[in-house]
Amino acid sequence: MLVTAYLAILVLLALCVGLELAARRLTPPQPTPSAVGTNPAFRCFQALFLRGYLLALWADWLQGPYLYKLYRHYSFLESQIAILYVIGLASCVLFAPVAGWLPQVLGRRQTCLLFCVAYSACCLTKLSRDYFVLIVGRMLGGLSTSLLSTAFEAWYVHQHVNAHDFPKEWIPNTFTKAASWNHGLAVGAGLVANMLAEWLHLGPVAPFLLAVPCLGACGWVVLTDWGMEEKGGLERDNKTSLLGPSASVPLARASARARFWRSCQEGLRCLLSDRRVMLLGGVQALFESVLYIFVFLWTPVLDPHGPPLGIVFSCLMAASMAGSLLYRLATSTRYRLQPGHLLCFSMLLAFFSFFMLIFSTAPGQPRPRESLLAFLLLELASGLYFPAVSFLQGRVIPEEKRAGVLAWFRLPLHLLACLGLLALHGEVSGTGGGESGSGTRNMFGGCAVMMLAALLAVVSLFTLGRNDVDLRLEGHKGEGEI
Repeated sequence: MLVTAYLAILVLLALCVGLELAARRLTPPQPTPSAVGTNPAFRCFQALFLRGYLLALWADWLQGPYLYKLYRHYSFLESQIAILYVIGLASCVLFAPVAGWLPQVLGRRQTCLLFCVAYSACCLTKLSRDYFVLIVGRMLGGLSTSLLSTAFEAWYVHQHVNAHDFPKEWIPNTFTKAASWNHGLAVGAGLVANMLAEWLHLGPVAPFLLAVPCLGACGWVVLTDWGMEEKGGLERDNKTSLLGPSASVPLARASARARFWRSCQEGLRCLLSDRRVMLLGGVQALFESVLYIFVFLWTPVLDPHGPPLGIVFSCLMAASMAGSLLYRLATSTRYRLQPGHLLCFSMLLAFFSFFMLIFSTAPGQPRPRESLLAFLLLELASGLYFPAVSFLQGRVIPEEKRAGVLAWFRLPLHLLACLGLLALHGEVSGTGGGESGSGTRNMFGGCAVMMLAALLAVVSLFTLGRNDVDLRLEGHKGEGEI
């Protein structure tokens, strides 16, 4: 498995380079306002934001490869580790509403600082072998994950519009750059984590400790550089408030909860009134809950056979990157595939991956190389899935209701993932507290069934909107096409 992992990362990185070159050659450059590339103030502001945001993403990815391994290193059973993962997922659900309105109540920059402090504390709890301390760490991790997905974007959008008065059309340019960096950071984080934990023999806690100074650097950028940026936005807000600067902040805080609940109510109405939105939410809940279960299971399936987990993690992230590059190629003007086609294909590929895992994880007859290949195919499917579903969400869900609808999507998503992990915990506990290979295999079977259900939901969605131009890319229209 050691040689297999290193060969896999070399092949996948070469594949990603080849796909990137092909995508650049075949995909025309995205139309962007000409002033974006020539406006020095915007470029400076964009670089300032990315400096802090990418540090936060880097610290987040560093914690991915060795989390399960760390708990096993502390001699916890699989059932106990499953409970820790469930607590993390449940914390994401509970803190999601808080993360939505906290930037408006506490302040956007202060919420980003809270993320840095909370995530640093989460990493430091990994030094303890006490189960209760680790539970607290998982709760802090759930809070931090929720803040990462909301606070930084909220600060950037507010400063972009209010402090600098840049056009709103320029906002996607920044987040496209952040997304393009994200895959590379994930691959690099696996390599660095592997170097610390295995090459330098510092143990599985080392990547978590490295994340702390990264979060400290992020906090310093937010506290100093972003603090200077925020002064302009505050002065602008205070000048536009009829009641003066002392009243503007309390008024904003008083209306934050009302806006949040109004957004949730409008999102629920949109979800219930449009069957396309309902089906799309079902697809997202089924597919992404399966990904959460996969995040828990890949390490116990592969680790007994001795692969370098950091390298395996980099392989998985590189496979996901390859999937997103394949999406760009497939939707180019040369191949003209629709996002609906690719979404169906990603569901089929994920189903095939779990079907493989049912056989490669048979008790007493494990086949780790086949399991690694199945995991790579699943990540490839996820790389195809996310841009496809993002395109469809942008077409089906009205922009002003999108935040509320996506918040409702996340509820069944996390619920299904928690139920799956609790079911695995129950099977393992039923064996007297030991490990259960049959429980893992049964879980993969359940995931395969969920992928079939997701595929049926996708087929229903496009049967319902067979002639719906909103579900098609422009310039790719054809009679009877998805």
